[in-house]
Formats: sequence, structure tokens, C-alpha cells
Amino acid sequence: MSNRHSLSTTFVHAGRNKRFLQGSVNPIIQRASSLVFDNLAHKKQATLQRAKGSLFYGRRGTLTHFALQEAMTELEGGAGCYLYPCGAAAVTHSILSFVQSGDHILMSGAAYEPSQDFCNLLLKRFQVETTYYDPMIGEGISSLIQQNTKVLFLEAPSSLTMEIPDIPSIVKAARQVNPDIVIMIDNTWSAGVLFKALEHDIDISIQAGTKYLVGHSDVMIGTAVANARCWDKLRENSYLMGQMVDADSAYVTARGIRTLGIRLKQHEENALKVARWLTSQPQVKAVYHPALASCPGHAFFKRDFTGASGLFSFELQQKLTQQQLECFMNHFSLFSMAYSWGGFESLILYNQPEEIMAIRPSIERKLSGTLIRVHIGLEDPEDLIADLQAGFERLTQCAD
Repeated sequence: MSNRHSLSTTFVHAGRNKRFLQGSVNPIIQRASSLVFDNLAHKKQATLQRAKGSLFYGRRGTLTHFALQEAMTELEGGAGCYLYPCGAAAVTHSILSFVQSGDHILMSGAAYEPSQDFCNLLLKRFQVETTYYDPMIGEGISSLIQQNTKVLFLEAPSSLTMEIPDIPSIVKAARQVNPDIVIMIDNTWSAGVLFKALEHDIDISIQAGTKYLVGHSDVMIGTAVANARCWDKLRENSYLMGQMVDADSAYVTARGIRTLGIRLKQHEENALKVARWLTSQPQVKAVYHPALASCPGHAFFKRDFTGASGLFSFELQQKLTQQQLECFMNHFSLFSMAYSWGGFESLILYNQPEEIMAIRPSIERKLSGTLIRVHIGLEDPEDLIADLQAGFERLTQCAD
């Protein structure tokens, strides 16, 4: 499809090549391990084109996988998209594709906790060193790049506390020191479209497609869209490490893309309404939503992002006791407690200040109150506000 179309149109039409549709509206579900060749000439041609969308072997993909890969490549403006069984696999195998023993990587000190655990527990075993940096470091990143630094890993916004880094400054400074450094970003919060990573000289944009791409909390999948410089290496190394997804998951994800635009708009509208209400509540110390001035990096968000999604957090005035946590968290009628987010439903979780400090030891900004993370779904925001208000009332009664 031509790049002249708007993003809304691309959501509907990307990856809907007639070859993938075979007469239907959606790409077909082609489940296959063995893919049959008509003759030796066909086998030879399929072998030569196995990395370019030819039906070769189930692990290389079927028409269902190719349709999703093509759609994601178009949405994020890359040279290709690799599919993984979850977002964590997309993160870890993207990194593994570009490092070896003796290398060094830079990882945001406020990144998703499993991404940090991977560095601390597995990369360390392989003698790959990790340095954590403050996401608000800006051009100061240049001082951390070593001769053996191969990967710079970004996340925007940061996990839990939602900082938005000055990505263009970080990327420019890193490129000035080492033009060949591979720059990756966990771009899940923006669904890969609210922040167009590859347009900012980032090499690989990674998502837990489990979240907004799928949108219904019923499939796990990860994606990594790479530019031309990194695509071949990412594709072949991920293939060698056995990474793949089943055809049904790929189909459901591609179908989710069709409504991604309108869902993101509603998530943004609902979340902003709830976030603004929270700013006026006496129990709330600060609201960390990138679209609000109270969030670190708000100016960078306004400059670099085209919109917001439904995930944000807020800090309470106090650290809640166990009894207060139970009063507050256990009785919501609309907010469910669950880790994954990005579906149609609203979710809520908490972190105590010491828990956040333990996973962000390199960052000086400290919290004093309990942090509440919410994902605002597609319910009526007035109903969600009433549910939160009831939670604050329970908290007040519990304190009494």
C-alpha cells in the first residue's frame, strides 16, 4: 500500500495483500509445519526466497505470519518485522542478536523489570556487561559509551513512573560517539505508532503486541520492526534461536490492528479524563501521565509523540500500610488487578517506594508515597472515576 495514505487508512489496509486474503476480508489462517513444494525448481526458488516471504518451512512463517509482518513493517516504517511469542522474547532476542561475550550494553535504569532481570541474570552469565543510565540523561549518554558498547536500549515512557526521555538528544549523542551502535526501544506504550521510532534514527522498535495490537487480553505476541541496516541480522539470528509464533496468534494480532486507531483514541481520551480528575484529589501527591505537566519529560512528549495511550501512574501522599492497601485495592468493581495491560478493560496495581527503588537503584528521583499504576480501558470514564472515588473513601475510612 502506498505511503501516501493516512495512518487511519493504513490500520485498515496494511497487510491485506490479495495473496494473504485469498478472497476473504481478513488474511487466511494457514497452520503448517511442512510446506509442500511442487517440484525441484519450486523447492530451489523457495529456498532462495525463504527470507523474503516465500513459503518454505513453518518456522519461517506462513501466509498468516507474512500478512502481520507486512502490516507491522508498513505501520512502523521499517525494512521488516520479526514475530516473537511475547514482548519479553522480542526484547531479549533483539539484544542477543547483536551482542557477544565481552560486549557492553546501555539499558535504561527505569526499564521494564524483566528487561533488567535479563541483563542482570543472563547477559551477565555470558560476560556481556550492562550499564544502567537515568532515562533523563539526554546528551550525557555519550559519556557512558565504551569502546565495546554494542547496544543502547531505550524505553519510552519509563516503566511505572512514566518519564519521557529526550530521545533525539540521546540518539544524536550516541551516534556521534559510535555511529554503528544499535539503538533499540521498547515502544509498547505507543503501540509503535504514537512515537515513530525509526523516524528518529532508532534501529529497532520493539513491542509487546500482547498489549494494544491484540487489544483483548487473550493472546501473547511480541514484534520487532527493524530498519534496513539491522533487519537481516535480527531476522536470521532470531530464526536461529527458534523464535516464532503460531498462526492463530498472528491472525488475532493482525485483526486487532484494524481497530487499533480508534481504540487508542478512546484509551487516550478516557485516561486523560481520569488523570486530570486525579490531580485534584487530596490523597494524590502527583500524577505521572506524559500528557500532563507533572510528568518528567512532558515537554519531550509534546514534541515527539502524536498522542497518548491508556497507561499511567499516580503517587499517593503517603505510603500505605498493608491494612490500607487491602482496604483500597481489594474492593474495586471495575478495576481488576492484573499485570498485562492494553486490553479493553481497566486495571490497577500498586508498588511501594522501596520496591521501585530496588529496581531503579541508579535513578536519584525517589518516591515517598505508594505508586498506583492504572490502565484505563474503554469503559465510561465517569464510571471509572466513581470506582476510584470509592477507593479513596475506603482509604479514608480505613485510616480512621
